[in-house]
Amino acid sequence: MLNIRSIGVLTCLIQATVWGWPWSAHRDGTCLKGIVPKREVFYVGGQYTIVGQIYVEKLSPHPAPADAPLPIVFIAGAAQSGTNFLDTPDGRPGWASFFLSKGHTVYLSDQPSRGRSFWLPGQGTLGTIGSPDAVSDIFTDVANNGNQWAQAKLHTQWPGTGRIGDSAFDSFYRSQLQFQTDRFISEEQNARAYAALVDLVGECYIISHSQAGAYGWRVGDMRSDLVKGIVQLEPSGPPFTLRPPFGSDPAFAFGLTDLEIAYEPPAGINAEEIETVIEPAIDAEHNECIMQGSPAKQLTNLAKIPELVVTGEASFHAPYDYCTVKYLRQVGVDVEYADLGKEGIHGNGHMFFMEENNIEIAERVYQWLERH
Repeated sequence: MLNIRSIGVLTCLIQATVWGWPWSAHRDGTCLKGIVPKREVFYVGGQYTIVGQIYVEKLSPHPAPADAPLPIVFIAGAAQSGTNFLDTPDGRPGWASFFLSKGHTVYLSDQPSRGRSFWLPGQGTLGTIGSPDAVSDIFTDVANNGNQWAQAKLHTQWPGTGRIGDSAFDSFYRSQLQFQTDRFISEEQNARAYAALVDLVGECYIISHSQAGAYGWRVGDMRSDLVKGIVQLEPSGPPFTLRPPFGSDPAFAFGLTDLEIAYEPPAGINAEEIETVIEPAIDAEHNECIMQGSPAKQLTNLAKIPELVVTGEASFHAPYDYCTVKYLRQVGVDVEYADLGKEGIHGNGHMFFMEENNIEIAERVYQWLERH
């Protein structure tokens, strides 16, 4: 019996045959443009306060498949919104369309105090992402940023020049939003709001990006019975510290998060029971790692949830995401590492889900979800 997934593939094959499209037409999103989901909008926050609610769009396959896979909750990174996963800045279908084509219902949202989610003066401090040149150097034209990190020169996948005046860059820069700069307020509000969303959704996967990595881990820790897999797209980190281009100060006292998550034996209310050691970098192009001393405390709730960490070959995360994966394994988490360059997917920066090969990377994530 045909369902929405098989119909989508069959339609693409027919189009490829009739119009002479190469199979790459499916891989670059051509066949996703006609997807029209059922759309619902709501707010959720987990508490009766003005600040802390999140705007959520629920996009469902229409008609609904009989054998629908688990829904996916997306959490966008700093200064971003749920629109990250709709269309790309140059107008191609994004990850929402891809996963809808596979039968998944997707939930897109704006973090608390951002975009369509309310903020009041006095609730922390709001910041912005920075100048156009800074955004180009970090995200969209990494290959020409003066070699700020060793892998930067490998960046090839951003559509267009990645600089002022290019239509894709201008579209991306216009989409940047204010964000809560107090990491503790932000983590607490996001953990509450997305835990409330997971309570509403039920069993699901979480896909979190960048700054939201800590929030995906917090929600997994709080709702380990409902979160069936976490996909971390270059998550916040590495453990216990910040790294350039965002500084080198201590951070994430609980290793993965600023606020408490469940360790066994307990880490203490301020993580004072965690002892750390520095392990040398694997080579000159990577950072050293901060790990726990032995024996390492275990993350008892997150250990119940399989994880996938995805890193772009040219991103500023390339020097240190391996430390995050190493730490996850140390604390008992079943984690797979998709180091894209080593898997033959080349040229990606931090915003790879918007880049020219975004569907190829989505397929890599989908294959992992299918196994979990």
